[in-house]
Amino acid sequence: MEQNVLDIQSPISIADRQLGAAIESLLFVSGRPLERAELRKLLDVDDQRLSNALHALKQDLDSQERGIRLQTLGEKVQLVTAPQNARYVAALLGLPITAKLTPAALETLSVIAYRQPLTRSQIESIRGVNSDRALASLLQHGLVAEVGRAQTIGRPALFATTAEFLQQFGLTSLDQLPGTTLGEH
Repeated sequence: MEQNVLDIQSPISIADRQLGAAIESLLFVSGRPLERAELRKLLDVDDQRLSNALHALKQDLDSQERGIRLQTLGEKVQLVTAPQNARYVAALLGLPITAKLTPAALETLSVIAYRQPLTRSQIESIRGVNSDRALASLLQHGLVAEVGRAQTIGRPALFATTAEFLQQFGLTSLDQLPGTTLGEH
């Protein structure tokens, strides 16, 4: 994670910006999140060069206040609409602007966002109450998803937030959650 801090402090080269533009094209055409490994292969670059180019693209999109943002979730990278334009996109697509969540669902979402991945019993242990309905609501809204199985007896499902969660809350990565620092969640 310290590598990201160093990347932020170093100046962005023209080569990084050009590679960033190529990444923007690939993400735009794909219409889906791309894995970093897939981008490295397509662009024939190493991880450091890819990180520099992603940083350059993110900085350019943010500083120019463009209508799209670069979003990362784990090893996946994608272009998403800027949160401040959500109402326009929702109007175009005929979608409700935001999901209506109960306080219990919001509390459950917070637990998952900060501690992910975790099982239903871990969520309930932290909250101190049954979380079935809240978790079902979050799954239905696409804000959390089952991401695997715990390596314990019974192999319970593990839950984590989704890219939709990031977009709904105007985040481009989990590092932007309030109260977190790089790699703290």
